[in-house]
Amino acid sequence: MQDYELNSILEQYDIAVSGTRKTRGAILCDTDKGLFLLKEVDISQAKVPALLGLYEHLKDQGYTQVDFPVKNREGEYISLTEEGGRFMLRRWASGRECDIRKASELLKASGNLAKLHILMRGGSGQRAPAAVPMKEEYMRHNRELKKVRKFMRSVSPKGEFEFAFLKYFDSMYQWADAAVNLLEDSDYEKLYKESIELSHVTHGEYNYHNIMMGASPSSGILMTTNFERCKKDVQLEDLYYFLRKVLEKQGWKERLGDNIINAYSAIKPVSSAEMEYLKIRFIYPEKFWKVADSYYRSNKAWISVKSIEKMNVAIRQTEEKERFLNHIFSFCM
Repeated sequence: MQDYELNSILEQYDIAVSGTRKTRGAILCDTDKGLFLLKEVDISQAKVPALLGLYEHLKDQGYTQVDFPVKNREGEYISLTEEGGRFMLRRWASGRECDIRKASELLKASGNLAKLHILMRGGSGQRAPAAVPMKEEYMRHNRELKKVRKFMRSVSPKGEFEFAFLKYFDSMYQWADAAVNLLEDSDYEKLYKESIELSHVTHGEYNYHNIMMGASPSSGILMTTNFERCKKDVQLEDLYYFLRKVLEKQGWKERLGDNIINAYSAIKPVSSAEMEYLKIRFIYPEKFWKVADSYYRSNKAWISVKSIEKMNVAIRQTEEKERFLNHIFSFCM
C-alpha cells in the first residue's frame, strides 16, 4: 500500500495517528486512542451486520478480548479507497501470535475456543449465514478431484506435480470415499440441524494466527481476532480446523492432539456424536484436495516448487495422520 493510500484511509477516522508499521497483511497504527489494525477485507457489506452482532453478543456476555471494528466519520465500518479497496480498522492488542511450538499456549487456545463456543450460541448468531452441509461439500470436492484427474491424464508432458497426484490418487480417494460413507451412517444430520436451528456459531478460521498472546507466560490470551468467516455450523468444525493446522505443523503427534481435545472438553464436554464428527473430518483428505484444487484453478503452464512441496507433504503425512486416527479414534483404513 502506498503512503498516500494509507493516509487517505486513516483520514476517514476520528483518530490521531502517531506511527504505523507493517505486520502480516495489515498495518498496525499507534494512535491517541490506543493500538489499531488496518486491514483490507473481502467481507461483503451484507455480512457486516452479522459480524457486528456477534462482537456485540460476545461483549454483552463479558468477553471483550476481540478485535472490535471501529466506525469511520461517516458511521460506516468499511472504508473505501479511490481504487475500490475495502478496509476495516479494528481495536488491537500489543501482543504476539500464539506460538505453535509451545504446547501450553495451544492448550490455552483450545480452552479459549471452548469458552467462545459456549458464548456463541443463540443471541445475535441468528444473523450469521448457515454453513454448507458437510456431505454436500465432500461430494463437490470428490467431483473436483475426479475432474483434476481427468485433466492431468490429458496433460503432456507431465511434471512432478502431475505424476505425484496421479500415482497416489486412488489411495487418497479411498480416504475421501470412506469419509462420505461414514458420514452417511453417523448422527451428523442431527448435529447440523440442531446447530442451525439453535444458532450455534463458529469462528470460521480459528488458528494460531488469530490468537494474540501476552508477552509473559502468565498473561494468557489477550485477544481472539478475525471473525469474518463466522457462520452457523457444528461448532466442532473450529476445533477440527485448529487441530489440523497444528498437527500438520507438528507431525500429527498423538499426545499433543489428545491433550488439545481434552483441554477443550474440560470446559465444553464433547459428545460421542461430536467425536464421530471430528473423526470423519480428519479422515477426509482435505489437504490433498485443497492443493489439487489450487492447481486446477491456477496457471498450469508453470507449477511452483511450493505447490509441489505441498502435494508431497499432503501425501507423506497421510501415514502420520492414520497413526493419529488409530490412536485417538481407533480408526484404520
